[in-house]
Amino acid sequence: MLVTSGKVRHGAVEIEGEDLPEGATVTILVPEGDETFVLAPDDERQLRAAIGEAERGEVVDASVVLGCLPRR
Repeated sequence: MLVTSGKVRHGAVEIEGEDLPEGATVTILVPEGDETFVLAPDDERQLRAAIGEAERGEVVDASVVLGCLPRR
């Protein structure tokens, strides 16, 4: 997994210094105003581990998760 940043120019995200393959899927977090996004080291490790699981296909279908929720 690669963590990087870029700028929006003419409606497209441009990432300087990174050569991503054409058609690569990216996730973009956009801060609003002066908002920042900071994780504690342990939280960042957990996030990276979860992203790795998702990339390996180690996921649970949403219908299974929703089926486990109590009904009112």
